[in-house]
Amino acid sequence: MSPRSLLAFTVLLAFALFVIVNQRDARAGEVSPAAGYRVLEPSAHGNLTVFPVVAAKSYPTGEFLTLDEGLRSGEVVVTEAGNVQGLIRRHPGPAIRHDGAQVNRLVLVNNSKRPLLLLAGEIVSGGKQDRVIGKDRIVPPESDPVDLSVFCVEPGRWVATSEHFGASEAMYGGVATGAAHSPAPMAIMAQPSVRAKAMADKNQQGVWDAVNAQKEQVTLEVSATAPGVATEMSQLSSYAKVNENQEVKKRVDAIAKPIEQNYQSVIRQLHDRNAVGVVVAVNGRIIWADIFASTDLLEKYWPKLVRSYASEAVVTRAKEVDVTVGRAQAFLADMDGRREMIESEPGIYRHTEISGDGFKAFSLTSLLPKTGFDVHVAKMAE
Repeated sequence: MSPRSLLAFTVLLAFALFVIVNQRDARAGEVSPAAGYRVLEPSAHGNLTVFPVVAAKSYPTGEFLTLDEGLRSGEVVVTEAGNVQGLIRRHPGPAIRHDGAQVNRLVLVNNSKRPLLLLAGEIVSGGKQDRVIGKDRIVPPESDPVDLSVFCVEPGRWVATSEHFGASEAMYGGVATGAAHSPAPMAIMAQPSVRAKAMADKNQQGVWDAVNAQKEQVTLEVSATAPGVATEMSQLSSYAKVNENQEVKKRVDAIAKPIEQNYQSVIRQLHDRNAVGVVVAVNGRIIWADIFASTDLLEKYWPKLVRSYASEAVVTRAKEVDVTVGRAQAFLADMDGRREMIESEPGIYRHTEISGDGFKAFSLTSLLPKTGFDVHVAKMAE
């Protein structure tokens, strides 16, 4: 063999070994150079399994205001479109005018000096109907009224309970802080099956169908031990009110609290390793992933995210199978899609939706000064 041929053979052999090692490492849950994420050994309770995810890099997210923080401080106001009068700032440019309330529209004003982060699946209670936010977005500081694309999660009511929207009592509990009660309610996060109808299908009837299915399933689950609950639940139209029911909260807490406490400890232990998210499986089937730009942002959303996953587990009954770190890593790494849709608000954010084989993924990229990174990535199995 000539020296040139030998050199070529050596290069090809080295490349083949490199590919084999990378494939082996990916199967073992090692960092994928494309994704930059590593899936770790899971926490499990009942039929819910949650895999921690660490990142190769973390980003500064302290500037962002969450919806819970904004509602608690009063700096963020959410109202029906017909109640927008008097909220408009005197900034140059065309004013938004509304003549009345609409099912799939709310108006939000961010009076804070910080950009507001909204996540698809967050539910605000009040107004004429409870609503779920339909997509991730960033609202700039001290904003004029912003139209929100939302879906109703309370079929049957169109009577105002309050002028403005707030958070849900279902988020009391304070597990993450170790307190007996949280200092204030939080905006509930819809369970994955409801989030999927709003985010991916963008279909109001589909959201209502998912809400009604959840209500029927959770009623069946709790009625065996609390027969009176079935009658009480049949009179509720609100998704949030169903989750505030004490029997329902007991079922959700039984799954959520052990995982919340365990993973909260994991987050603290992995803070220096950039723990940024989770991959979620129910009955051994991977259904969802939520990834954030920083550990701090994950910690803020973790209490309500884990309850949303637990709510899904409570009403999902199927034959349980084992789920591995390798499968979770493969789910997270596969982001190749057949179709990509991008929406953008120049200088504020870019929202990307990817449709692939058996999944949809959504990324929210901040375009604010000194950012340019993905603030949140969600992926769902179809």
